[in-house]
Amino acid sequence: MNLAKKFFATILAAATSLSAFFSDAHAQSDYVPSSVMHKLDVYSRDSGGTLIFSDSPEYVNRNGILYTDTVSGEARVLFYHLNDTGVRKRFALIFENVDDGKNVVKITRGGLSIPNRNYLSVGKVTQTMYMEGEFRDEIVLERFERKVYAPVEKYFLMQPGQLIHGVCDFTADKPVKIYLMMYPENADALDFLNRAEILPKDEHKLRGTFKHMNRTLTLKKPYDWERDGLGYVLIGDNVNDRFKTGIDATDGTEVVNYGNYGINYTLNFKTRFMTRFCLSPLGGHYAGALRYNYRGRTGVIQTPDRRLFFGDKTPPENPNVAQARVEGISLMTNYTELSELGNYRGHVSFEYSPPGASNLPVNIVLMPSQ
Repeated sequence: MNLAKKFFATILAAATSLSAFFSDAHAQSDYVPSSVMHKLDVYSRDSGGTLIFSDSPEYVNRNGILYTDTVSGEARVLFYHLNDTGVRKRFALIFENVDDGKNVVKITRGGLSIPNRNYLSVGKVTQTMYMEGEFRDEIVLERFERKVYAPVEKYFLMQPGQLIHGVCDFTADKPVKIYLMMYPENADALDFLNRAEILPKDEHKLRGTFKHMNRTLTLKKPYDWERDGLGYVLIGDNVNDRFKTGIDATDGTEVVNYGNYGINYTLNFKTRFMTRFCLSPLGGHYAGALRYNYRGRTGVIQTPDRRLFFGDKTPPENPNVAQARVEGISLMTNYTELSELGNYRGHVSFEYSPPGASNLPVNIVLMPSQ
């Protein structure tokens, strides 16, 4: 409560300025007074295998290896690259057995979109497919063998300006080396790999190998809207929910996964009363999907539903509002954009991952059921 009092005046002042801004810009006469939301405390725990993340260079302007590293056991690979050349290119995901004996790679889950120029669509389709969890495959590698993995071969041919985005979870009996590569349309991938150079990362440096590819957030106490009022859980702000650090295996430097792309979250909630859950984007355009688990029922919810994206109408936060939100107080206004996640009572969990091409952070908002 002391924290709430500390930021209450700042928040309301910011809300007043935002209200005035929108009234001038849109001639809105039906402005609804803001409602204060309180941050809900969570326990955070990281677990699971290794994430291979390849998103740098994001705009690829020449042939070469985009990222490579060796992993074993449980792992996930996520790639996000755009053909920034003037001609068609092919993308390759290659597995190499680096062990003197047979190696079986089992693909346990995956998502992949047809390459295109609509980045938000690519991100949403890939994540929806991944959350549906229906993809399975197996790659058998003989000693020191390399294989190109392209479950839908035509999806790996990219026109100029097209984006390719995919993710897959896998397990490997023994160490396996991963290559992600762009190469000429008519070349043989394995032959080209023998002479391909590793491309330097771009200024964003979004590639690397990260330990513990899963994160679990659990409410510290059951949510009770009579006691807690409107509540929210922050994801991807790098204060309450820290970004993962790892190593770029191509040069040994430490890197940060800004946005935690490829990290799979389990969000555990317990509520005293029937509670309405929503996802609210705070950083701009957003298009994704998540999976719920409630009383033995599971399903995939697109965020938002019935349209491709949202978040474009949320006004930018001024520094005071952003700082107050991080510290524990945020606002629900008639300009807050919400995507419905359902109404639940008791235990409910969501499986969530930051979608490619979308912006963070996001709030998971809890409020009385309507």
